Amino acid sequence: MPLKGLLSGGNGGLFATRSAERATRANAANMSNDDKLAMLDELERSGLGWFWSTDAEGNLTYLSGTIADRIEISMDDLIGYPLPTLFAAQGGDGRTQSVALKLGSRKAFSNLSVAPSRGGSDVVIRLSGRPSFSANGKFEGFRGTGTDITEQYHREEETQRLAKYDSLTGLANRHRMAQIIDSTLTAFRAAKRNCAIMMMDLDRFKQVNDTLGHAAGDELLKEVANRLKRAVDKDCEIGRLGGDEFQVMLPDMDDRGELGEIANKIIAMLTQPYSLEEGRCVIGASVGIAIAPHDGVTREEVVRSADLALYAAKNGGRGQFRFYSGDLENETIFRRRLEGDLMEAIRDDQLFLKYQPVLSADKLIVVGLEAQICWNHPERGEIDAAEFHSIVDNSSLVVDVGEWAVRTACEQACLWPETLRVSVNIPSRQFVSGGFVESVAAALEATDLTPARLELEIKEAVFLSDTNVVDKTLASLFKLGVRLTLDEFGTGYSSLGYLRRAPFDNIKIGENFFQGNLAKDSRELALIKAIVALAKALGMETIATGIESMELLEVLKTCDVSSLQGSIFTDPVPIDDVHDELANGTWVIEPAGPRTKRAKRRTVLRKIQVIHDDHSYDVTLRNLSRSGALIEGLVDVPIDTQFVVDLGGGQLAVATVIRTSGDTQGLEFEQSLVHDGAGGLCTRNRVSPYALAAAGAPLKALPSGDYKGMEGGMLNANQSIPKFGYAVGFDVDAA
Repeated sequence: MPLKGLLSGGNGGLFATRSAERATRANAANMSNDDKLAMLDELERSGLGWFWSTDAEGNLTYLSGTIADRIEISMDDLIGYPLPTLFAAQGGDGRTQSVALKLGSRKAFSNLSVAPSRGGSDVVIRLSGRPSFSANGKFEGFRGTGTDITEQYHREEETQRLAKYDSLTGLANRHRMAQIIDSTLTAFRAAKRNCAIMMMDLDRFKQVNDTLGHAAGDELLKEVANRLKRAVDKDCEIGRLGGDEFQVMLPDMDDRGELGEIANKIIAMLTQPYSLEEGRCVIGASVGIAIAPHDGVTREEVVRSADLALYAAKNGGRGQFRFYSGDLENETIFRRRLEGDLMEAIRDDQLFLKYQPVLSADKLIVVGLEAQICWNHPERGEIDAAEFHSIVDNSSLVVDVGEWAVRTACEQACLWPETLRVSVNIPSRQFVSGGFVESVAAALEATDLTPARLELEIKEAVFLSDTNVVDKTLASLFKLGVRLTLDEFGTGYSSLGYLRRAPFDNIKIGENFFQGNLAKDSRELALIKAIVALAKALGMETIATGIESMELLEVLKTCDVSSLQGSIFTDPVPIDDVHDELANGTWVIEPAGPRTKRAKRRTVLRKIQVIHDDHSYDVTLRNLSRSGALIEGLVDVPIDTQFVVDLGGGQLAVATVIRTSGDTQGLEFEQSLVHDGAGGLCTRNRVSPYALAAAGAPLKALPSGDYKGMEGGMLNANQSIPKFGYAVGFDVDAA
C-alpha cells in the first residue's frame, strides 16, 4: 500500500483499533467486579471469611449468612440489633476488650474474640473492623470481617487452664496460688484488710500409695479435693501445691476461733474413711494457719509462718491444727535438738515410765496400768508423755524407744500382784518392724513375766501397712500369749472385718466418742452401747478412756463398759507412787472430779503484764482457762477491778477480778479464749498491725513481746502512780 493510502486510511483504522481496545478493557473491568462478588460470596459460604457492618448507632446492618447459621440464630434476630448485645468478648480483661468499648472508640480494631450472647452455641469468632466515613467525614458505622476460631480458642484456653490449675484435682496449682496470694495481699495492704493462709498435708498418704498403688493415691487426692471444697464454705481459694500438700487462702479472716473451727472441720472430713476402687483406706490431715498482716506482710512471710505452724502441728502428734506464733521458730529449733538428744536419753537412763490406772467399772478397783513414756531432760526438765510421743513419732529411734518401754514395763510389772496387768502403746512403725515379736518375747523371758499380764495397745492405722506382715505379727503375738488392745477405736480404719480376724482382747473407746451429746436418747450414746454389744459378741472387753467429769462417768456406767480410765480418777502416777498404793493392798480409786465438766485449767507459771488505767504491772500467770485466769503478785486489788491482760504476741484480753485473796486474783475474761490447736489457748483477735502502723510503727508481723506501750488499747507504762502494790518478796524477774 502506498504511504499516502496507508496514511489516509490508517488514521481511521487506528482510531477503530483504539476504540475496540477501550471496549475490551471496560468489559474486562465489569467481568472482574462480577468475579470479585462471586469470589466474596464463595468466601462467605466457605466459612473462611465472614463480613459484617453496623450503622452509626452500632446496630447490625449486614452479617454473612454463614455466621448466622453457625451460631444458630436467625437473621431476623440479628439484623437491626446492637452488635454489643449480640456478642460478648471472651478472655482477657472485659473492661478493655468489650465490644461496646471498641465500637465507641470509632477506631480500627482487630483480633477481638467474641461469642454469641444468646443461644446455646459455643462458637468463638475473631472480629476485626474499621470505621466508615462519608465523603464529608460523617461517621457511618463499622465495616469488618470475622473468622471462626472456636477450636483454636478452646485449645489455647485449655493450655492456659493447665498452666494455672492442677490437672489431677482441678484445684489451683502452686503458680496460680502464689499469684493470687501476692495480688490479694498487695491489694489488702492498701485497704487494711486481713487474710488467712492455711497450709495442710495428709498424714499416712504414703502408706496408701505403698499398699494400694499410685492409681489409688491419685483417686484419693481427687476425693480429698472434693471434701476440701465442701469443708470450706467461705469465700476462698483452694490449691494443691504438689504431692499431698494443699493450701487455702481465706480473705478477710482473722478470727482465730472461726479459723480453728474451719481447720477442725477440714481435719474431721479428711479423716473419714475413703472407699476407692482398689480398697478402703483412712488417712489424716494436719493444718498450719497464719494470718496477714499479723504473722507476715508479704506472701513469702505469711506462707513461711503457715509452714512453721504446719510443722508444729505434725510434730504435735498430727491430726491437729496450729496457729503461728513468734515462738514456733525457737520451738522448731529446740525440737530438732531434742530429737538429736534422744539417743543419749536412751543410753543415759533419762527416760522413765509413769502409769495411768485402768479401773473395773463395777468396783473401781485398779486392774491394769498403762505405761506412758516421759523424759527427764537435763536442760528442759520433765517432758510429759504427750510431748514425748510427738518427738518420738518422727524420730528414727521410734523402734528403740518402743523396745525400751516394753522391756522396762515388764521389769517393773514383775513386782506387782499377779492380778495386775501392764499395757504398753506400740507405734505402727514398731509393730511392722522386723524383729518386733522377738523383742517382746525376749522382754518376757528376761523378766519372767506371765505373757497374759502384758497388754499391747495398737492403733487402727497399723492395718494400713502390709497385710501379710500385720496378719503374721498378730498371729505370732497370739501364740506368744500376750493380750492385744485396739486403741482409739472409731478414729481410723474401723473395719469390722479386722475385728473378726484379729485376736483382740480389748477395744478402747476414745474420748472422741464423748465430745457430742450423750443424752439418754442420743445417737452418740446408742453408738457406744452398740460397740459394747459388738465387743461382747466377739468375746472382747471394752475400756472407756478420757473420762474427765462425773456427768460423763454416770452416763458411761449405763453402757456396761468393762473398764474405765481418765483424769477424773487420777493423772498418770510415777512408779514409786504405784508401789506405795499396791503396798496398801487392793487399790481402789474414787472419782475426784467436779460434778460437771468445766473448762480445763492449765498450769502456766509465766510472767505477763496486766494493765489498769494507764499503768502496767508485772505478774505471774499461774493458770489459764477459756473463761479466766489466776494471777499472782499484786496486793490490795478489790473485786470488780478491770485489767487488760497482755498474753504476749499482740493478745490482749479484758478481764474482771472476781476473786481476790492476798496476792492472788481470779480473773474472768470478757470474751472467752479459744483453742490454739495444741492444747493451749489464745485470744480470738490480736492487736492490728495497721493500728500500730497508723501510730508511726512500720507495718510488719507482730513480735512476740508485750504490747503495754503501743497504740490500740495498750497504754504507755508508768505514766501514773500505781494503784496496787507488789506482794512482799515477789520477784518479778524470777517470775
